[in-house]
Amino acid sequence: MLRLLGILFTVLLAIATAIVVWPQFFRLEQTYPFTQLVSARGLVLGAFLVVAVLALLLLFIRPLRGFAASVLIVALLGAAATGIIGAMRGFGTTALPEKTDSSVRVLTWNTAGEAVSAETIAQQILDQGADIVALPETTEAVGERIAIMLREQGHPMWVHHVQFRPDVPDGPQSWQTTVLVSPELGEYSVIQSSEDGSSNTGSVPSVVLMPIDGSGPTIVAVHAVAPRMEEMQQWRSDLQWVADQCPAGDVILAGDFNATIDHMASLGVDGGDMGYCRDVASRTGNGLSGTWPSSLPALAGAPIDHVMASDNWTPSGSVVLDDAGGSDHRALVVQLEPAG
Repeated sequence: MLRLLGILFTVLLAIATAIVVWPQFFRLEQTYPFTQLVSARGLVLGAFLVVAVLALLLLFIRPLRGFAASVLIVALLGAAATGIIGAMRGFGTTALPEKTDSSVRVLTWNTAGEAVSAETIAQQILDQGADIVALPETTEAVGERIAIMLREQGHPMWVHHVQFRPDVPDGPQSWQTTVLVSPELGEYSVIQSSEDGSSNTGSVPSVVLMPIDGSGPTIVAVHAVAPRMEEMQQWRSDLQWVADQCPAGDVILAGDFNATIDHMASLGVDGGDMGYCRDVASRTGNGLSGTWPSSLPALAGAPIDHVMASDNWTPSGSVVLDDAGGSDHRALVVQLEPAG
């Protein structure tokens, strides 16, 4: 009986390992609780290694030796597969390449309302030389203060903003998203459907900016709802909406997607991760650098903040900033070069 139980446990462990390592194969990447389990691959790798160590210890108990060996093999296979995926996406880089005259730098940072001061945000924009800045959960007033500070430092930027339910006094700051764009990229405006919410993410706002003269990329500052159990349907709807914002054309997406690229497996087109847009961090060595929560080491966190670009742009570098400035999210900065 114990032998049969051991075989059954090993089989179930192997199935669970396969699902956790690659839920896309089973079409479970957007299904609770597999969505949550695959979010932090660093923790998954650590869990497999812990199981492997426990199995090694059980090898010294003669009656359990066969069971322990089978568990060890499954755990090592899971760890190896997770490690290979991590190596392909990148465990982290610490610097961007030199910026050229044609380079565009994009910074995205969920600031958790006013947890990060306007002064801190402005300084990071200056330090990173950002041309596009997506700030989910940042108010328009804070965005304007940032712009004033930047202008005084010779780095002017236009401020754009969307707020859900502006009629509600003192509504949550998660109902607001602010975007700053360098005048060197041209003049932009928020499209009406984004502003009035008729076409937007459902619970927290995203911002769609179009170039007024028709020249330059469409810029989408993304904020999707978190995949809590009661919000799973809205979360899936938000991700589909974001993917729809990147048809064939010139598009840059940046923001808090509340999703890793594993969750986007069904949403890419022609090699893209969201529509035709491709994730920059996972193509420049930072695919496993967690941006949330900032209280955990980056490799133990979930890479849910992204910058993605259509094939009009070639990713040349990315970095996840260590100092979260008081937010529960780390900032992500990427550099893009015009393709061709």
